[in-house]
Amino acid sequence: MDYTPQGYRRNVGVCLINPSKKIFAASRLDINSAWQMPQGGIDEGEDPRSAAIRELREDTGVSSVEIVAEVPYWLTYDWPKVKENLKGQAQKWFLLKFTGKEEEINLLGDGTVKAEFGEWSWMSPEQVVELVVDSKKPVYKEVMTVFAPYFQ
Repeated sequence: MDYTPQGYRRNVGVCLINPSKKIFAASRLDINSAWQMPQGGIDEGEDPRSAAIRELREDTGVSSVEIVAEVPYWLTYDWPKVKENLKGQAQKWFLLKFTGKEEEINLLGDGTVKAEFGEWSWMSPEQVVELVVDSKKPVYKEVMTVFAPYFQ
């Protein structure tokens, strides 16, 4: 299903796991004490899978990945304020396995976009949910539920 709920910006989210089944999260530069998994908009005509890999590379420099799974439906969250007649974001989430070395991780990204993150860490699913901004918590809880079998 490629239906995006009306009034929401099309977006992808990436749950990146390492061989120890820990999840990559990074602190946002624009929101104090807020951590999140990489995410970003889907370009016009772009496939969500391609967007997920592109966004991860742009935000973290990471390209050594394998797609493991995806949430088979769109998840939405509302922004605190309506922007450009959009209520929030509709996200397609992907679970990617990191197959590279940690030296590949670069929060300046691939240099094509402005840096979004200040620090990064490998975390448990519970830590990731705890540290994300409140508006995204329901989406993060659902992502962790869907991908739970892969964290064992």
